[in-house]
Amino acid sequence: MEIKITLTPNPKTRPDESKLGFGKLFTDHMFLLDYNAEKGWYDPRIVPYGPIIMDPASMVLHYAQETFEGLKAYRRADGRIQLFRPEANGARMERSNLRIAMPPIPKADFLQAVRALVKVDQDWVPRLPETSLYIRPFCYATQASVIVSASTTYQFIVLLSPSGTYYPEGVNPVKIFVEDEYVRSVKGGTGEAKTGGNYAASIIGQVKAKKLGYSQVLWLDGIHRKFVEEVGTTNIIFKIDGEIITPPLDGTILPGITRDSALTLMRHWGLTVSERLLSIDEIVQAYDTGKLDEVFAVGTAAVVSPVGELFYKGKKMIINNFKNGEIAQKVYDTLTNIQWGRIPDEFGWTQIV
Repeated sequence: MEIKITLTPNPKTRPDESKLGFGKLFTDHMFLLDYNAEKGWYDPRIVPYGPIIMDPASMVLHYAQETFEGLKAYRRADGRIQLFRPEANGARMERSNLRIAMPPIPKADFLQAVRALVKVDQDWVPRLPETSLYIRPFCYATQASVIVSASTTYQFIVLLSPSGTYYPEGVNPVKIFVEDEYVRSVKGGTGEAKTGGNYAASIIGQVKAKKLGYSQVLWLDGIHRKFVEEVGTTNIIFKIDGEIITPPLDGTILPGITRDSALTLMRHWGLTVSERLLSIDEIVQAYDTGKLDEVFAVGTAAVVSPVGELFYKGKKMIINNFKNGEIAQKVYDTLTNIQWGRIPDEFGWTQIV
């Protein structure tokens, strides 16, 4: 693509890096790319960050035809900036778009857009430990129509957000509520696509959990209300009697890039790793017999979130004395050290911008 770049005449004041929070601040520029059925994808451009023009009848507002991604740029100690597995995000967005009946964005164009925007706003990549530049690509239907059908026009946008830790607790154990009333997805649905509708369906569970004092929701499968699937914004991993277990990718959960990276690392370390169905009853039994060693969630935003408590049907299960587990900590340390360029990347996961 030949990207046209228009720089802002009014740069924003840089934020205090010790008070970034997550996903609340945005950089000076954004990337845009348009689509229509005749031209395909066209007019790639980087412009000053600002409002977008949208017709009130834009189909995304009525039928939620939308996908998104999440990845990060990291500033190394030597000042260079690197990305972590961006090609995997591009490939996943292609798959998500196809599932939502949207034209896929070529992976090469996705990567070029991300790299170009990060280069333009490279001064926004924070320098403090545990900070990064969160990257949010998203695509949505723009055709003005209230007929239920696939749109004929779309827009692809990339935003950048300097961020600190995702959870206020930081890399400390969180409390998780096991949801057995509502469901997030079923086989044949959109569970494996990264689309806003999945998250909209999960918000009621999050609200319910927070009222009870829990950070997030662990979802059960939509048919049996029995097998664990994923946490609201992340994949979930259990260590039971020495075995690492995570739900399989069978169409109902997101194929997380951090999930894949964590499993790769643990297999590399020689651990027994299983991707299989795991019932909540098996977890309760493991807890009751002292075999539930660790539970932790993995995802781009938080990287690793150890779980210190699971709550299911009135039963509180305190895991590892509400302390970070050895494996969770090792996964976090290794992944973040690779992401920030502090140790060699023997897996070929990072790319210098």
